[in-house]
Amino acid sequence: MTTAEAQDMAMEMDTSNLPSHTIDPSTLQSRIIQSKSIQQEDQNNSDNEDDNMDMADPASVEQPTFQKLSAHAARVGGKSEYRRIRCPAHRYTPLRENWEQLLTPLVEYLKLQVRFNTRTRSVEIKTSRHTLDTSSLQKGADFIGVFMLGFEPQDAVALLRLDDLYIESFQVTDVKTLRGDHLSRAIGRVAGQDGKTRFAIENATRTRIVIADSRIHLLGSYTNIRLARNAICDLILGAPPGKVYNNMRNVAKRMNERY
Repeated sequence: MTTAEAQDMAMEMDTSNLPSHTIDPSTLQSRIIQSKSIQQEDQNNSDNEDDNMDMADPASVEQPTFQKLSAHAARVGGKSEYRRIRCPAHRYTPLRENWEQLLTPLVEYLKLQVRFNTRTRSVEIKTSRHTLDTSSLQKGADFIGVFMLGFEPQDAVALLRLDDLYIESFQVTDVKTLRGDHLSRAIGRVAGQDGKTRFAIENATRTRIVIADSRIHLLGSYTNIRLARNAICDLILGAPPGKVYNNMRNVAKRMNERY
């Protein structure tokens, strides 16, 4: 045996001792199956996340619908509610003359039961099974209360149709302490000759004003009541009517431009 043949045999023996790098088909197949299971699990997780996102979207969720409860069904215990509004002595005759105008919106529009108690001289309002709105009783009480303050039924009925109307009352002496003739002159300045000043303030500020002795009542929106109150306070404090008229003219011009 030559030296070259001996070296070739030694190299063959060394290569036979080396580990084999051939890929086992069973191992390869098992890895492929494992990869598919992982992909299936990831797909299931992504589907669950999409379902959760769809459930979280309020637009995709069907909202439940409930029928509106009537005032009769919303009452606790099924008992009827009522209000009692006292009638002052000086409003007894106007109430009798305008009874039909007051009764019509309360019965036909608010579906309330109304009566006048002659013993207590008060208007009693009560809910019935036909009353639909739970706030109808309070609206009706406010409507009658505004009439008792001295407003006309045509002005008081606005409380039933609009939600942003308010009533404000204050004494002339709350603005300035006046007595005797000084108080009478202040009330005269607010009213004006034949009510001209009061009408000018009402038309400029789109409010309604009632002057009952030394008490003043204002009906209107919040902003309009503030404008009318400022004008009345200026007159009580002694401002010339011409200056107040000028201010009211500017106020009316701004309000017309706004609307």
